[in-house]
Amino acid sequence: MSTTAFSGDAAEAWLNRLGTLREVVRQELVARQVDEQIAARFPVGQRLRVLDVGMGQGTQALRLARAGHEVTGIEREPRLIAVAREALAAEPEGIRGRMRIVEGDGRDTGVHFLPGGFDVVLCHGVLMYVEEPDALLAGLARMLAPGGFLSLLVRNGDALAMRAGLAGDWAGALSAFDTTAYRNRLGLDVRADRLDTLTDTLGGIGAPLHAWYGVRVFTDLAADDAVVPESREALEALLAAEERAGRTDPYRQVAALLHVCGVRG
Repeated sequence: MSTTAFSGDAAEAWLNRLGTLREVVRQELVARQVDEQIAARFPVGQRLRVLDVGMGQGTQALRLARAGHEVTGIEREPRLIAVAREALAAEPEGIRGRMRIVEGDGRDTGVHFLPGGFDVVLCHGVLMYVEEPDALLAGLARMLAPGGFLSLLVRNGDALAMRAGLAGDWAGALSAFDTTAYRNRLGLDVRADRLDTLTDTLGGIGAPLHAWYGVRVFTDLAADDAVVPESREALEALLAAEERAGRTDPYRQVAALLHVCGVRG
């Protein structure tokens, strides 16, 4: 399993964009969608065992720990680990006791954890950096207990032409129809996933597709430094529009990101 390096300057650039419009929309929509899937699958109040693979700065992992779940985050980039640990250290003792951070990457799950040890496995914004992700996905599925759910956030290969086309880059739009490769805003050459391919893969690893959403239908073309609306009312209206589009055809089909959820049989 070869990977594209996400470290150094790229990690720092990622951290600098966390409070911007595009990343706020991403984190908030994914949080709402994860919560929806948890509520649909598990009894209210059940303390779940959560594994966040490639947790980054720990936004989703820490949020779930605050909600009362036992969370393990695995991350290989030192700068992101440091930020996650700093955020965790600022939390009350009870939350700190529910979350641990492991240094490693998605290939290490079988080394650190027993099969079937988690109710929820998250892998958000990771597959685009993995050239051949099938082995990683199979390892993630093995971590799930029966009935557990796998949450993947990937770049939408069926919508790669959208950004270039809407920006007037016609040559880029034409070339994007026939590839899953692209250069992201961090300047890294990475890859996207198509929903039909992921659906087949999830079926093959014993965690068939259960639900999927689009993420960033309307706001993906926002500038890197675009800020969230000043008023809470305006922000909620924006999020409501994105959330509705992310679960409605045909809009979700052309979202920049796909949030794909599989369930272990």
